[in-house]
Amino acid sequence: MSENTTYSLHGFKQEGPDQLVSFYKLNEDGTSEPGTTLEEMLRVCIERLQELNGRFSSRENALAITKMQEALMWLNERTRERKQRGVEGKHLA
Repeated sequence: MSENTTYSLHGFKQEGPDQLVSFYKLNEDGTSEPGTTLEEMLRVCIERLQELNGRFSSRENALAITKMQEALMWLNERTRERKQRGVEGKHLA
């Protein structure tokens, strides 16, 4: 990755300005540029949908929450395994 990856998120009903989300950049020397992670984005989405599901409960919401929690679990497992191998935070597979 040569630069931080930034995405433009559209506002509700396309109203207002888009919001930018930037993901961190890991440099070859092990330093990093500021930004967020997939894990943090999932955490926010889970929290938001749990709040909405408390007001507008549905099977679909519950399933979506479960699947996002599962995705977060697998990303955390990937990190755990990379740390165990000593390659977390490095440009190695």
